Formats: sequence, C-alpha cells, structure tokens
Amino acid sequence: MPTSSKSETLKLDRAVVRIAAPLREQVIMALRQAILDFRFEPGQRLVERELIELLGVSRTTVREALRELTSEGLVTVVPQKGAVVSTPTPEEALDLYDVRATLESLIVERFVQRASQSQVIRLDAAVERFAEVVEENVDIRELLFTKDQIFEVLLDGAGSPAMQQIVGGIQARVRVLRATSMAGEGRLSASVQELRVIVSAVRERDAAKAASLYAEHIRAAASSALAHLEADPVQAAG
Repeated sequence: MPTSSKSETLKLDRAVVRIAAPLREQVIMALRQAILDFRFEPGQRLVERELIELLGVSRTTVREALRELTSEGLVTVVPQKGAVVSTPTPEEALDLYDVRATLESLIVERFVQRASQSQVIRLDAAVERFAEVVEENVDIRELLFTKDQIFEVLLDGAGSPAMQQIVGGIQARVRVLRATSMAGEGRLSASVQELRVIVSAVRERDAAKAASLYAEHIRAAASSALAHLEADPVQAAG
C-alpha cells in the first residue's frame, strides 16, 4: 500500500488526482471531488463493484471511503439500495442554510474588521469575475467555481482557520442546493447585485451592514433552492 511519501495517481472518470497521501485518503478525495463536481449526481447509487473497477482499489478501501463520506453527509446509506449521493430534504436544507447564514455572515464581519485594502480589492475583482461568468452563461460547475473564489477571498481576509474548517463541511453539503438556487429564474442576476452591495458595505468598513446584507443574500439563495426542492425533489436534485 502506498505511503504518504509516495505520489499516487487515481483515475475517476476523466479526473486524475495526483497527491502524496495514503491510498485511503486519495480514494476519499477522488470520490468527494466527483460528488462536488456532479460527476456523481445527487441520488445516484454508488455501487461498490463499479467503484472498485473504476479506482482499481480493494473493496475494503472503497467501503472505508464511503463510510467517511457518509459521516461528512455527502453519502447516504439507504436500506435495500446501498450508498447513494446525498440529497438533502427540505427540512435539512433549511437547517443547512440557517447555519450558513449565521457562520458566513460572521466571516464577512471578520473580513471587514481584519482584511487589508488589497484583500478588499481582490473581493471586488472576484465579484466582478462572477458577474462576467453569469453573463457568459457557462455551465453550473464554472458558476460554482467562480462563486467559490469569492468565498475564498472572504475566508482569507477573515483570518480564522477555525471558521474555515467548520464552514467547509457545510459548503460541501449544500453544493447541490447552491446549484439548484442558481437555476431559479433571475436568481443569478439578483445574486450579482446583492454581492455588489455587500462589497460597497465592505469598502465602507461597515461590518454590521456587510454581515447583515450577506445573511440576506444567503436567505435569498435558500428561498430559491427550497422552492425548487419542494416543487420537484427529483428535478431539484439533478
């Protein structure tokens, strides 16, 4: 079995993951990324035999990886069906968005208090890049990636490793919901405008205002995602 001192290559579909880590961690990372990139879709069965063939690893390694992803909330074990990619229920989605609104607005508040002027400029640039991508009408993965860059700037400027660790798991669990919220009519344009107003508050160094506006931004996204999820759970998950 590879050790952390050796680089291993795992192929998953068209993705190639090159990292120096124990095999179990490589499999977890490869499967996690496949879920976050929607190469494994919400509700899709994760058949052990197929994963073993795809990854070229043992059944034990696959099972350990699936257990870890289950603990992270990305995989659900369904009786008579086995492991599937998780799809939050409306109730779970509401809770996740409430937690996001609380934690991420706190991160924005810390950003305003601690970020340098260059980080504020980076935030503005990241928001404008997101606006450009929205206009380009690209696929959802590119939209999510560009939106993630905004949050990366906020995390960096907030300077809180503890909050970064906590919010990371929540972000992963709501990724399918974020994709769903963006699919709402007019939601992307509204999101751009909301983010621009937040940046204005950040420039003014008004921490309370920026945090409040960001919480409203999350709640608007939640409303869009929940409307789709409640109207058609299967379509909203896809």
